[in-house]
Amino acid sequence: MAHSPAPTTPRFRSGAGRLCLDFLRTLRLRGMDGATEELPTPEALAAWVAQLGPYPEDMNIPAPAQDVLRQAQRLREAVYTLLTAARGESGPAGCPPEDRALLNRAAAGAPPVPVLDEDGSVTYTAADPVRAVLTHIARDALDLATSAALERVRACAGPHCAAWFLDTSRPGNRRWCSMGACGNQAKKSAWRTKHAAGVAG
Repeated sequence: MAHSPAPTTPRFRSGAGRLCLDFLRTLRLRGMDGATEELPTPEALAAWVAQLGPYPEDMNIPAPAQDVLRQAQRLREAVYTLLTAARGESGPAGCPPEDRALLNRAAAGAPPVPVLDEDGSVTYTAADPVRAVLTHIARDALDLATSAALERVRACAGPHCAAWFLDTSRPGNRRWCSMGACGNQAKKSAWRTKHAAGVAG
């Protein structure tokens, strides 16, 4: 009897609410012991674009050159610097000139192009799929940093998580980057603490 293939688990985390915030997550545990680079190779960057970019699932995303990987990593850090400044007292004007210039250069590129298909659906294409998504990320970061939505950017309350996310909940009091991950871990930890206290009492 033939077995259907097991569903594949997405390689990268998503669900931050904005593409630029998902991109920030590729440096896992930023600022903590055990910080991990999730885009160490051009192939990893291509895989991220294939998973989180707007392209069709069957579209081939070739691995970019090594210099494009370095540009992507620098862009990610510039996005972090911009959003950190924007969330502070200085606002987006506090972004250092070199990071602002990098973001502006990236945003000036050609983003993924929407194409209306015969069946009425829209698909996206690009001559350079990876660079196009980097342009999209830069534009998304500039938009977020200068919009009212910035007030809804939160840092996950998980003690072993440094992910940022856009809180779209109506009350605006979401605490976790994901209830399925950090939220459940916090609940389990609280239950164990409460249970241990009950046993000790």
